[in-house]
Formats: sequence, C-alpha cells, structure tokens
Amino acid sequence: MEHMWVKLAPEMMIEWEQNQMEGRDVAHLKDLCEQITKTGDEKLAEATLPLLHNAPISEDFTFNEPSDYEGIQKEKPGVSKTFTTISCEKTLNDKIKGAWVGRIAGCLLGKPVEGYKREKLYRLLKETDNFPLKTYIAQFNETLVNQAAPIDDDTNYTVFSLKLIEKYGCDFTPNNVLEAWMAWIPYLATCTAERVAYRNAAMGLTAPQTATHKNPYREWIGAQIRTDFYGYISVGNPQQAAHMAWRDASISHIKNGIYGAMFIAAMMATAAVCNNIDEVIAAGLNEIPKNCRLRRDIDFILKWHKNGDPIETIIEKIHQQYNEHTPMGWCHTNPNAMIVVMALLYGEKNFTKTICLAVQAAFDTDCNGATAGSIIGIMLGAGKIESYWNDAFYNKLRTSIDGYNLVSIEELTQKTVELIMK
Repeated sequence: MEHMWVKLAPEMMIEWEQNQMEGRDVAHLKDLCEQITKTGDEKLAEATLPLLHNAPISEDFTFNEPSDYEGIQKEKPGVSKTFTTISCEKTLNDKIKGAWVGRIAGCLLGKPVEGYKREKLYRLLKETDNFPLKTYIAQFNETLVNQAAPIDDDTNYTVFSLKLIEKYGCDFTPNNVLEAWMAWIPYLATCTAERVAYRNAAMGLTAPQTATHKNPYREWIGAQIRTDFYGYISVGNPQQAAHMAWRDASISHIKNGIYGAMFIAAMMATAAVCNNIDEVIAAGLNEIPKNCRLRRDIDFILKWHKNGDPIETIIEKIHQQYNEHTPMGWCHTNPNAMIVVMALLYGEKNFTKTICLAVQAAFDTDCNGATAGSIIGIMLGAGKIESYWNDAFYNKLRTSIDGYNLVSIEELTQKTVELIMK
C-alpha cells in the first residue's frame, strides 16, 4: 500500500525548489529533478539528494538562517520582552476559552475551501452573497457545523500539545514530542513534513535528523499550525513560548519552518496580555532571526500596511510573491504567515473580520483561519466573540488524539488554565 508524502521521487521538484529557496545554486539540476518526478525513480532521487544539498550557496543569497536554538538566539534582533501576566482567574479563563474557540472556529471557516485557489474562492463567495467573507460558508454547514467540530490536523496538534505538557511538563524535549506522536497520533492523521518525521522516527532516527532525512516539506506550514498551545500556557512570556515551539518544530522542520512556529507562539503569549496588534507582531518578530526570509516577508506586510495599501492590494502582492498554484507556494510557511499578519492588522481587533480576512486571502485557508482566530481569540477573550461562531459546533471538538476523541471547550479551557496555574 502506498501512502502520500513518504516517497521522495514524486516530490523531487519540491525538493529542488526548497534547495533553491535556501539559496543553493541548483539551476543545473532542474531538468534531472523534473525527470525523476516524472519517472518516479526512487534510487535516482536518493542519489541526486547529495548533489542538491551540497550545491554552493549563491552569492546573492544574503540571509542568515540557523535551525539550532543557540544559533537562532544569536541572530535575534534584541532582548526578549516579558509582559505582565494575568492575575485574575476569571479573566484568564475567558482568554483561554477565546483562544480555543478562535482556533476551532477559524479552522471550520476555512476547512470547506481548503485547496481552493483565489479565483474559485472569490467566485463561490460572490455567488453565495458572502463576499467579503462574513459567515460560515452556507452550503457546507450540514457537514461542518451544527455538530461537534470534526477532526482536523489544525486542532489535533493543539490538543496534542496540551496532553504533551500534562505528561512531560514545560521542559519536554524534541524527542519527547516524537515519542508522544507515535503513542498518541495515528500515522495517517499526519501530513507532509509530519508524516516524513513520523516515518523517520519509526526507522529509528531522532531529532533533528527526523526533520532533514528525505524531507522536501521542511519549510512548509506544519510546524506553524502546531504551536499555539505553547503560547496559551506562556501568558506574557513570548520567549518561553518560542522556546517550546522550537523544541516541537525542530523534529520536522528547519529554518523558516521553525521560525513560523516560534513567531506564532510568541505572538500568542503576547496577545493574551497586550491589546496592541503592532506590539504583538513585534514580540513575535523579536524571537526569530533578524535576517531571515520570514522576517523580510513580514516586514513587507508591515510596510504595505503603514503605506495605507488597501486589503485587496496586499492580498494581490502576497499572491505575486508566492504562487498558490504550486505546492511549495501554497503550503510554505511564509505566505501563510504573511496572511495571518495581514488579517490581524486589517481585522481592527474584530474577531469576525480577522478570521474572515485570513480565509478570504486563500492559500492554506483552514490553517490561517485557525491561527488568526487563535491569536485574536486570546486577545479578546471568549466574551467578545459572537456566539454564532461557537454555537455552530456545540462547544465540542473531535480529535485523533488518544484520550481526547470528543472533548468540550470547557474541559480544554479548564485543563489549560490548570497547567498555567501550576
């Protein structure tokens, strides 16, 4: 039986493009990689990998992008800022519930149109009188709402992280994460980089080798969607959140794939105690290298916003920089992080507007809706989220995580707050 994302040969053009994005001079290997993709020659693919990985770095590639934690710390732009924590348990409960509701609702909003390209998405929304996007997509309601929120990797990993902290504490190691994956997550519930890392761990590899062995998806969005929970339990402490995010992300990703996870987790920890979107984004950027591609791309969004560019202009600029019609463009960390930041800046601290902008921009719609919803949800608290978004899934979530197959938002909130209060 063949499973997706575990053979290298069909993905050799993704591997080629990944090496090119990392700055390697691999133009002369493009035709060979195209041939391997067409023929599916696995032996030739493996023989070609060293040629790609050992190609020289182009002279015009000026980024400095370490994957190890110490290296990332040396490349940070400054000293991490610590914010005041939350002393009122009622407020904390409201914030944490808002985070969970936001993540689930944002995921549900984007899930029916995951994989839709912008032209098709806009056509659908206009035909259903839902453009600009403002509500759940009506014709999908019967399958996605009015029942417990269905299983999805964007919510699976958030629940997984809760269980991880319950067992290992906040000082868990990357290999603790690998061990827990194999114990609690079914293999086929994983995708792309996660499935490759899972396979590598089953072969006996440990982190960080699990992230680099035959893994063309090593800068894709997977780690960025996994690390919200580390922000939830690091209220006011973005550096702690980012460190936990690194430990999780490093089992499956490198460079910008890791930075996306750290960026989001740090923003999450800050948004719990800070109502200023600019400060939240700055706190996230402060945890990643100052001279990396992700920082460059987020700076583009900040510049365009400061210049007063309208939303559709910024969405168009993102689409010009990254091609959603290619797997690498659609699933790469950077364009999706750009969309999340755009949604936060233009969402005007309104929950509905924020998650709808994140989904309407296309690319990985459910991932971006979930991440933007989680950040704005923890900032606003559940009390400021329209009940419509939560009522649709009856306050319940289904997951693939062992022991959490059906769980209520109240239970998730309570368990999270208990971990914070320890």
